[in-house]
Amino acid sequence: MSRKNLIILFLLVVSALAVSLGLDSSKIPGAPISKTAQEPVKKASYKLSNPLIGDDGRVYTCSERSLFAFESNGSIAWTLPLNYTCNDNTPPIHSGRGKIYLVAENKVIKISRLKIGNSETAAEVFFGTTESDEIIGISLSTLNALVFINVKSRGLFAYTFGGQLLWSAGPVLYRFGYRQGCRKNVTDCYFASVPVVDHCEATLYIANTEGELYALSVRSTHFKWIQDLSSFDKKFKITAGNNGLLYVTIPAKALILALDVFTGNVLWERSVGPLSTTESAPIVDSNGWLSIGSLDGYLYSVSPTGLVKDFSKIAARNFVIQVSPLLDCSGYAVYLSQTEMEGKITRTIGEYTHVSGVKPTNAIFTVLVPATGSIYWSESYNGQFSTLLSESDLHYFVVDERILLAFITASKMGNPLPCRTTRQKLASSCSQAKPKHLSIYTGDEKAILLFLLFESAVLIVLAVIVRFCCIFWRKKKLKGQQLGKFLEKRHLLRQKKKAFDRTITELEQKAAEEAVSNEVLEKLGTLVRERGGIERKLSTTYSLGRDKTGSKSKSILPLYDGKTKSYSFQGARKESVTIFNTLDTSSRETSSEGEPISDFYEYTDKAKAKTPSEIGSSSDDLSLSESTSRSKGFVNPLYVESAVEEHRKMKMQDGSMQSGERSIVLKRRRTLSSTN
Repeated sequence: MSRKNLIILFLLVVSALAVSLGLDSSKIPGAPISKTAQEPVKKASYKLSNPLIGDDGRVYTCSERSLFAFESNGSIAWTLPLNYTCNDNTPPIHSGRGKIYLVAENKVIKISRLKIGNSETAAEVFFGTTESDEIIGISLSTLNALVFINVKSRGLFAYTFGGQLLWSAGPVLYRFGYRQGCRKNVTDCYFASVPVVDHCEATLYIANTEGELYALSVRSTHFKWIQDLSSFDKKFKITAGNNGLLYVTIPAKALILALDVFTGNVLWERSVGPLSTTESAPIVDSNGWLSIGSLDGYLYSVSPTGLVKDFSKIAARNFVIQVSPLLDCSGYAVYLSQTEMEGKITRTIGEYTHVSGVKPTNAIFTVLVPATGSIYWSESYNGQFSTLLSESDLHYFVVDERILLAFITASKMGNPLPCRTTRQKLASSCSQAKPKHLSIYTGDEKAILLFLLFESAVLIVLAVIVRFCCIFWRKKKLKGQQLGKFLEKRHLLRQKKKAFDRTITELEQKAAEEAVSNEVLEKLGTLVRERGGIERKLSTTYSLGRDKTGSKSKSILPLYDGKTKSYSFQGARKESVTIFNTLDTSSRETSSEGEPISDFYEYTDKAKAKTPSEIGSSSDDLSLSESTSRSKGFVNPLYVESAVEEHRKMKMQDGSMQSGERSIVLKRRRTLSSTN
């Protein structure tokens, strides 16, 4: 018997075993609630959609055009008319802020629980499309306050809780001129799965019709990676592990894949028992274990490292698990339901396993912790398992195994573990995510070194070529622009400068070694000034990159203040010589000639012409202060010290010195280099 026939038989048996009580007009969905025990009997006819177990312990589910909130004991807490028919396959989603989102027809309805029972409108249309569009699924990111809506053939939309569109994306993505999504088929390719949010990584996962899995950032359209899983199958279910792993379930091949959330690479794959193609949705507990029910009657649990465990209360030869297990309020335990059949046939054709069952007779509900294998509670109900809630308001609805398991989970039946909030559950599971360690491949060190040396040589050659080309093209550009006169003038300036250098050097050596006339000193100063002018012209003229200014001359230009002249230069033996030429002011009153004094060497000649007696009879009262007082020009402190020593050595006395006589003071400072 096919799976579809099996589900139909199961629902018929459940409906036949339901308690047949009267249907009061006040008990129809959407009407006010009033409890009446003795009423005529009528058959239940309202089907409930996939349920949502809220943090408050209530069960939220739709039926036709109304939303119901049930207490854990099956009684109706409140009813809200929607004016739109609910989608039975899409369960409501709780935002954690007193809001519930659900899909009804081609719209997303937002419900404010605090407004229920007030005069304000509790239900409003959050998102709407045209009648031809189909909403495949929705999901929420409570930490980012976003709602994600997948519309068939239109794409994925991200809205804030306030209703503002944040971004939208399609399955076709172009990067650097290459198509990244829908590479095999662009025409009929669209997002075909319910968007899944990894709250720890702030990542959204969704698949297209070609078997490609996308990872996007929840805040933007940035695609982190795209993984092609079409080699396994084009239809699969996505489950966020919130522990650094993403689980992909392939029902047709009964495979569980674990993907790295950072790269999308498949870390491991495990085989489980045959799965139902529609109800095989796994869950992940706070310990990181993934659990899924199989048609062979076992609950398969897989650890984050790939360790597989299977659980069954009794021998599962005639048992099947055709509804997904549910996570309890603590986040560590799971509730599962095993259905016993009168007969079960299993056939394996190639890679696929087909299971057929006939007439469900018994149901076993169990709560266990997959990480430890501990079973806290298990109970069997023969035939009429709907009698668990037969006296509640559920007898007005078609109650199948999926609805009954949700109410057992909400009531915490047989579960000793304390409940935790959603944030506590996420904190526990996110802490298991291992930090990403990047391993850098160093390769062959010798080959890398040779490559770097070769690359450096190539760069040097290229730099030389570029430099040569720049100079060549610069000269080529300047060629033919009548620069001959300019270059000729510069050539003459350089030749003239060289001639000045030779002449100045010869005069400096001559002045350092022997006495020279005052005219020679004047000529030396003039040459130094003219050479400085040539150097300034060469330094401020465009040089085409060839002219170089030589080392600066060590000669100093003459200093003249109207009364004193000084000349400084360096001799051939590296001795520094400074000559001061001072005109005595008193000589201008008596001297008729008024000429500047002769050079130092004339003075020394006169001194040598005197007899020793004349020298000895000279007055010793001539002091350095007297000679310096008559000098109104610049006085070097080093000269004063040298002059004192020279005066003491010479002991010169000149009693016949008159007021009109001219005086010369020469200071010679020798700085001999060390001869080590």
